[in-house]
Amino acid sequence: MKTLNKNYINGCWVDWNGSMLDVHEAATGEVIARVPMSDSAQMDLAIAAANAAFDGWAESSVEQRLKVLGQLYAGLQQRSSEIAEAVSREVGMPLKLATAIQAGLPATVTKTYIDMLPDFAFVEQSGNSEVQYAPAGVVGCVTPWNYPLHQIILKVVPAISAGCTVVLKPSEIAPQAAYILAEILDETTLPAGVFNMVCGAGQTVGETLIRSPDVRMVSFTGSTRTGHAIAHAAADDFKRMSLEMGGKSASVVLPDADLEAAVKGTVSNCLLNSGQTCTALTRLLVPADRHDEACKLAAAAAGRMTPGNPMDETTRLGPLASAEQRNRVVDYIRRGVAEGATLIAGGPDAPEGLDKGYFVKATVFGNVDPNSTIAQEEIFGPVLCVIPYSDEAEALRIANGTAYGLSAAVWSRNQEKAKAFASKLRTGQVTVNGGSFNPQAPFGGFGHSGIGREFGKWGLEEFLEVRSLQL
Repeated sequence: MKTLNKNYINGCWVDWNGSMLDVHEAATGEVIARVPMSDSAQMDLAIAAANAAFDGWAESSVEQRLKVLGQLYAGLQQRSSEIAEAVSREVGMPLKLATAIQAGLPATVTKTYIDMLPDFAFVEQSGNSEVQYAPAGVVGCVTPWNYPLHQIILKVVPAISAGCTVVLKPSEIAPQAAYILAEILDETTLPAGVFNMVCGAGQTVGETLIRSPDVRMVSFTGSTRTGHAIAHAAADDFKRMSLEMGGKSASVVLPDADLEAAVKGTVSNCLLNSGQTCTALTRLLVPADRHDEACKLAAAAAGRMTPGNPMDETTRLGPLASAEQRNRVVDYIRRGVAEGATLIAGGPDAPEGLDKGYFVKATVFGNVDPNSTIAQEEIFGPVLCVIPYSDEAEALRIANGTAYGLSAAVWSRNQEKAKAFASKLRTGQVTVNGGSFNPQAPFGGFGHSGIGREFGKWGLEEFLEVRSLQL
């Protein structure tokens, strides 16, 4: 068991002698680490350090920033296996996938900013005006447990690229990758105070961070409920904010689509990271006359997702990240049955032989009412709702018929028809016929799914204020 009784403040590791929180292994429930439940005083120190470092870093050259990013990129690659194992044990993603996604994607994102930053126009001309893009100030970053390092990198890398300083409050459920990141940055040429990290509860250190007058921007990824509270706190002080929150993404299978390919792609996406993904395609919309066929295909695909310890190479479906999350998902499954949906596969009982840890069966519901609880609320677990529709107009109404708008998918043998349907969806991104993920394209949501965008130049612009000089 690791005891991480320290925070990273002003370029130094600061010992914490107060209360600690246990970190559990998702597959066994055993304690694998302990982290600080820091107090507001520790967070105040970190904010003060970031504030003091801001003026100097805001005036740093692109070359200085690129040097740090290059060192960070090398460190992420060097410690990739360590990152993957830590996240796999905490979150439950199978190790092979965690190596590619939980460890690989943060390095990939860092490299995109290394490639982009030299050509980014921090100054441009508009008529007789010089338009300047200035760093927003001290940024408070609050990150989740499902993709712990990836979500941190999506904030820290563009923030320091923009010339901002950062105070990070990582998730206390999956904190070890944040500590690895701090260790990597400690060995770079990043000046003291530009990056700071304080671990603790949202009600204490998180609240201090988002309400501090010295923090001029809050970047948050997590639940819509928490995002709502952060938005109100940020509004009280007119802070800039970027919020990436929940989703209830629809995968719309148009009548002419290859049903087998569409169902296979949807199930694979829905069950990634055991459904602990904000963009998970959790609603499969199919023509009513193909509903039963779609359910059979979905049940077969879910059945191939072998649950087990994520450290085992044969595991296709790992556990959820915590007992609280498992119980929440199981409650939703029971609610679906109670509300009259047809249980096609899975269910609320633990997978056979997996009584320890936080496992939930891959579950498929058919004949789901689009207005029911399981079709409207984010479950954040391995649960798919198959919803029949009568025509494309109804499919569009159902797809757009939730408070969320983060992601979606459309399937059709006619690419242009699929694109035309996709353009009517009220979501921040749409996958057309299984198109691959692009880390240089903007990512973010409509409605209750968020405000702002991440990735690429759009992610960098979130951390910049615009001013004009009239010449």
